Amino acid sequence: MESNSSNRGSTGALSSTTGGSTSAGMHHSLSTPAGVDCGGSRTPPATPKKGGKMLAIRVQMLDDTVTIFQVQAKAVGRVLFEQVCKQLHLLEADYFGLEYSDDHGTKYWLDLQKPISRQLGLSLVDPLLYFCVKFYTPDPAQLEEEYTRYLFCLQVKRDLSQGSMQCNENTAALMASYIVQAECGDYVAEDYPDHTYLSSYKFVPQQDHEMERKIMENHKKHAGQSPAEADLNLLETARRCELYGVKMHPAKDHENVPLNLAVAHMGIIVFQNYTKINTFSWAKIRKISFKRKRFLVKLHPEGYGYYKDTVEFFFEGRNECKNFWKKCVENHGFFRCSSVKHVSRHKTRVLSRGSSFRYSGKTQKQIIEFVRDNYVKRQTFQRSQSFRHSSAHSSASNMHSHSTTVGNSISAHPLLPLADTNLSDDSKKELLEKTKAEDAKIRDNNNFYTSTPLRSANGNVSELSLAASNGNYSTTNTLNSDDSPSKVLAKEQLMNSINANTMVNAQSNLSKIVFISGNSTNTTTIIAEIEGETKKKSKHVVDKTYYIAKEILMTELTYKKDLDVINVWFRDEVGKEEPEECQILLSLIAPLAQAHGLLVKDLEKRLKSWDIKGGPRAVPMAEKVADVLLAHLPPLLPIYEEYLDGHMLVLERLDTAFKQNNRFEQLYRDFETQKVCYLPLTTFVLKPLHRLLQYQSLLKRLLNYYDENHPDRTDCRTAIDTLKDLMQPVSETLEQSKNLATLCELQRDIVGFDNLVQPGRTFIRHGCLLKHSRKGYQQRMFFLFSDILLYTSRSQATLQFKVHGHMPLRGVLIEEPDGDLMFNGLIIYGGNRALTVAANSLEEKEKWKNDLQRAIQMARDKSDTKITYLSLKSCSSSDEHIDQVGNNDVGTQTKPQAQRSNTTVHVCWHRSTSISMKDELLAVENQLSGYLLRKFKSSNGWQKLWVVFTSFCLFFYKGCIDDFPLASLPLLGYTVSPPLREDMISKDYVFKLQYKNHVYFFRAESEYTYNRWMEVIGSATQIRKRKAAVVNENQIETSSEK
Repeated sequence: MESNSSNRGSTGALSSTTGGSTSAGMHHSLSTPAGVDCGGSRTPPATPKKGGKMLAIRVQMLDDTVTIFQVQAKAVGRVLFEQVCKQLHLLEADYFGLEYSDDHGTKYWLDLQKPISRQLGLSLVDPLLYFCVKFYTPDPAQLEEEYTRYLFCLQVKRDLSQGSMQCNENTAALMASYIVQAECGDYVAEDYPDHTYLSSYKFVPQQDHEMERKIMENHKKHAGQSPAEADLNLLETARRCELYGVKMHPAKDHENVPLNLAVAHMGIIVFQNYTKINTFSWAKIRKISFKRKRFLVKLHPEGYGYYKDTVEFFFEGRNECKNFWKKCVENHGFFRCSSVKHVSRHKTRVLSRGSSFRYSGKTQKQIIEFVRDNYVKRQTFQRSQSFRHSSAHSSASNMHSHSTTVGNSISAHPLLPLADTNLSDDSKKELLEKTKAEDAKIRDNNNFYTSTPLRSANGNVSELSLAASNGNYSTTNTLNSDDSPSKVLAKEQLMNSINANTMVNAQSNLSKIVFISGNSTNTTTIIAEIEGETKKKSKHVVDKTYYIAKEILMTELTYKKDLDVINVWFRDEVGKEEPEECQILLSLIAPLAQAHGLLVKDLEKRLKSWDIKGGPRAVPMAEKVADVLLAHLPPLLPIYEEYLDGHMLVLERLDTAFKQNNRFEQLYRDFETQKVCYLPLTTFVLKPLHRLLQYQSLLKRLLNYYDENHPDRTDCRTAIDTLKDLMQPVSETLEQSKNLATLCELQRDIVGFDNLVQPGRTFIRHGCLLKHSRKGYQQRMFFLFSDILLYTSRSQATLQFKVHGHMPLRGVLIEEPDGDLMFNGLIIYGGNRALTVAANSLEEKEKWKNDLQRAIQMARDKSDTKITYLSLKSCSSSDEHIDQVGNNDVGTQTKPQAQRSNTTVHVCWHRSTSISMKDELLAVENQLSGYLLRKFKSSNGWQKLWVVFTSFCLFFYKGCIDDFPLASLPLLGYTVSPPLREDMISKDYVFKLQYKNHVYFFRAESEYTYNRWMEVIGSATQIRKRKAAVVNENQIETSSEK
């Protein structure tokens, strides 16, 4: 094969034909890609420089449509594959492949490096290939584009209907119901009186009326789910099936027992029929090879418990054996490697060295990075019409939700879809002038608009659409008729906040370009750098009071949404029959939510009046904001007093019900897995106390800025005095309730110590340390309380922390080691045990040392000796004994529970750091909300995001009215600083976040907001330079074994 054969590939697809009925086809895209003919006249393909045989190759897509591509027989497989991906406008292409079958039914993947004419088993007479998912990701959330997830769903749908993904009837019915929801929308009783609306569609091989009834019942439960949400739920359900992505390859073992082999992301799986009998994970495997029809798996010699170091399997023939070997090589390269070294094939060899094959595509890690760097807004695609029926009962918003935009990312890189910024100079200038004219027209009419979608409470997407009439724009709102009154009220309050937010956005002197799609429903605001643009600076200097007032409004909007998490979403979750455990909470939170809804409106009005034709002017002593807060404090104070008195009882009852009521425990866990509950539920319970401290801090900030003659100074001081009586018990009460909430949350994260919540026990610090043993240093999670020290390791199965041992603090001594163990190390003596631990820095070591010394002294001074330890007996420092104790404790914990990866305990584990109760209480006052611009990694563009900082984490939203964040960024371990000269950032008010090689740039709108973001983020990040960042690797051997 010549080296430039790939350059002489096909010029495009010839035509498309559809397999099956037209109505049943689910078209990948409504657009016509370049080079694809859709039935009209076609320009013949360009003749290659050197003539060669041309092949008309049929490719069947995942929606069963068939497209014919014309390529040279000598062209390598990549030419054909890239043409297919180009037609589909596919960005995450390496998850997919082209599959074909030989005469014996063996299925092969098209080798992208070999000429098509030399593909093993591929017939060159009317060849037919299938576009399929090649690598089934174990985590669908890692799929960046909605379109990619849609294609995965089509593959799962095919696997389910063909019987290759076998599962129990209930699971199959649930998956089928998600397919129906994505294609058909909500269940409507008038349209679907019985299950027969499903009879014309095949979901599973043995589909009967009973199965269809189960699908229908599940379909009823999915009301409100958009197609994208149904897709994601389908994939989340499918990935938990044992046969998800499993393709069987018949083989035999050395005793001639028939088996089935499969390869997946975790390794090589062995089945007997469809029963899994063994798994060889990639970590166990040292080498895979084949000799004729023998397939050899060579294992690491020890540590994995298998009785042989080489396992043999026998295939029917050499082709089948080599085929499976190649699939194993590709799966290992894709899932386990960060990158794959590309080695060119030798043209000629004198002596053959056997088969040589490497995976030639991108690895999963490279795909994720590639998409993050190259993500752009995609064309719309049309879903299946096979279930779509026009109905008078279908709401407009529900019907609209079926037309989605390709490319909605669920990653933070980038956080939102981008518009196409590849504009010519003329179009840039024209668009800029048009945008300025529209902005001027909007300002003159005082009609502000937003392009942020509002997700309704039941999951449907209501659009705040642009209604254009005679050049005037207005904001229109679509609400669903089946919303509960509480949700409608919450939506109206959020809608009322739009004017203030858009007014705030208008103050920025940044150049804004609004890209509007053809249907004018999905719009995205992109801050783009226009070459040759001369930005006019505002002649007015904005008063600092304006930005403080704006901070009050922005944080108030976030607080109101946090209240609605309980008042609206949790109330709907528990239903009309409110459990007794929830009645007190809901009765306390409702008046707060109502009162703060009124406060939000008044703050919006004040900020709107502040704006005078394009921005607030620096009119000395002309504007006030404290009077708004002062007017609302008298009715709010009694509500807060009642909440302060009752919230501890709420926390205690929730914890008791969680432990004793299995039904409530499941309800609680299910609610915390919802996207709207982006923090633990106990944190939302404490939000009212947090807000009181924030009011006090913001009012003091205002007072410090006002001079003696400012007209707002008197109201500001009066508001502070009004809060003073209420604030005295808040700090002490918050410390107690925060401690109780922390103990409750840690109890759910820790396995093997059941009586963590006890009167008198206080949390002090938790974090990651290295514990020394005979096997070297091993990572352990330590939890320090006022009376006891626990050390644990994290279970990969449940993501919970398994207790290895505990140490009562009475009688404990600590000292610093000598010799090889002295690097950031401590020795903790307790009873007959001695723990040698090491921190990852001198700073971390000092934190642990000081907290341990104080806790030990407190434990000695206590006279109470009634605290008991029920879960663990005292044990020696033997690793074997400790591990056995931990394993026995979790023997009954078989059901994995969903865990948040952005909570402090899990972040500390991953980033080898720690956090204390003092840090938690300090973070309460350091919460902030507002718009920031995030710089793209691979361009000079900036993306506008609504950002909420709370609980040591940044949460990113498309806009302030969104119900849940798109992504989050935990900040423990990050450093915050201004950009350096080598960062090549020429903008003002930019700060840099960095953790190792992860770097992000964010841009604030003013000096005040820049300083505020630096201040609050600095409180959560470790900003001191570490003298000893890591433990000395030459003297400590790290082991991955637990």
